[in-house]
Amino acid sequence: PKRVSGGWVFRGTRVPVAALFENLEDGVEITEFIALFPGVTLEQVRLVLDHTAKSLASPQVV
Repeated sequence: PKRVSGGWVFRGTRVPVAALFENLEDGVEITEFIALFPGVTLEQVRLVLDHTAKSLASPQVV
């Protein structure tokens, strides 16, 4: 992802990655999210979710 105004966005769009998590939290399915935000692909969504899962699974050093 790239950044716009400091926030991560899906490459080739101005759609914030945070919008994915907000929509998922509200019960929107991934296919619906992709339909709502043209330009965002299923592959991009999968990559973001995979990266997030790996980041959360990694031990954090404080």
